[in-house]
Amino acid sequence: MSEVAWISAALTSARPQAIGALLRYFRDLDTAEEAYQEACLRALKSWPQKGPPRDPAAWLILVGRNAALDGVRKRSRQTELPPEETISDVEDVETPLAERLDGAHYRHDILRLMFICCHPDLPQTQQVALALRIVSGLSVRQIAKAFLVGEAAMEQRITRAKARIAKAEVAFETPGPVERAERLAAVAAMVYLVFNEGYSAGFAETEARSPLCTEAIRLGRLLQRLFQTEPEIMGLTALMLLQHSRAAARFDDQGEAVLLDDQDRSLWDAGMIAEGLALIDKAMRHRRPGPYLVQAAIAALHARAARPQDTDWAQIEALYGTLEILTPSPVVTLNRAVAVSKARGPGAALAMIAPLEGPLGSYFYYFGARGAFLLQLGRDAEAREAFDRAIALANTAAEASHIRNQLDRLMKDGSGAQAAG
Repeated sequence: MSEVAWISAALTSARPQAIGALLRYFRDLDTAEEAYQEACLRALKSWPQKGPPRDPAAWLILVGRNAALDGVRKRSRQTELPPEETISDVEDVETPLAERLDGAHYRHDILRLMFICCHPDLPQTQQVALALRIVSGLSVRQIAKAFLVGEAAMEQRITRAKARIAKAEVAFETPGPVERAERLAAVAAMVYLVFNEGYSAGFAETEARSPLCTEAIRLGRLLQRLFQTEPEIMGLTALMLLQHSRAAARFDDQGEAVLLDDQDRSLWDAGMIAEGLALIDKAMRHRRPGPYLVQAAIAALHARAARPQDTDWAQIEALYGTLEILTPSPVVTLNRAVAVSKARGPGAALAMIAPLEGPLGSYFYYFGARGAFLLQLGRDAEAREAFDRAIALANTAAEASHIRNQLDRLMKDGSGAQAAG
């Protein structure tokens, strides 16, 4: 690994703990972030010459804290700045600090940081943007590019989020057990939102937004280290790993979306699949299934099938039934109907989704699924009508293109002209 690479990796890994500790010390997001950035600049000067410190996070916390205090002193003109060597030449001074940063401090600092980014007063879009900036360290330009908005607009979004937190006078103490459990659910939801922002990207947006999937998985692993016995966190991380393992097979050379049954499974990432399956097996032993774990179990059944025809659709339908109980939703029922169509035929699936047109009347996937079921039943004219509705509601070019391919099939079969008439 090159010098630049290992320093970058160390700074990225240490960021949540360092900013969390600096936030505990200064109780201000901007001050903590500026202190960390100053510590990073000094690390880039010091580490190549002196080698990596024993504990990069402790080094960054100490140097960042000193730099921020010097800034306060300079602005208040209370004391003369100390000599530069007393700040930069820390060599082994991080060791005693590292010894004080025990597991509890580490855990609470990162949780406090994530909890603040996921404060209930913030809209979800601001939660995700703030977490990507503060916890993950993505630049405003990177976040704006991923969300397909202007850099100035994203800067304003993050600034408004910080201002709202300051105005709400958010408590910086570690919350109690009940609030911690509630806020952990919000943190998990934020991480999965980050993942979905990357996963839902079309082919043209993949380069810009795919890193969000990688970052969400990194945050999931971080949460997993903090909550080693929490099955839902294991399930969340496993779900993201299993979904992202298919990234290389989700689009063809022309950028067209490839359905799961048509994907080249040799392109799936075996390492991610193995890690995800191991996490699911570990989580299942706790016998406390939650929504993320159930969704991960569904993804695992797909991952374990060597061929599409080997997929256990009956078990997938049963798992979606469990998910309907845990989180009742028309979208969950729609997903269950897809499994029903595989296990018991398109007629049963079509009957299941008939009551959903009201709540899902503006949902692309509803009309895409309805069109597919109708096509399998030979009801081509109705299928074409459903596909036309789906195209009108498509969120990405890839979604619309996939439905147009279905319509092309109708035309080639000779039924398109009849349907059009």
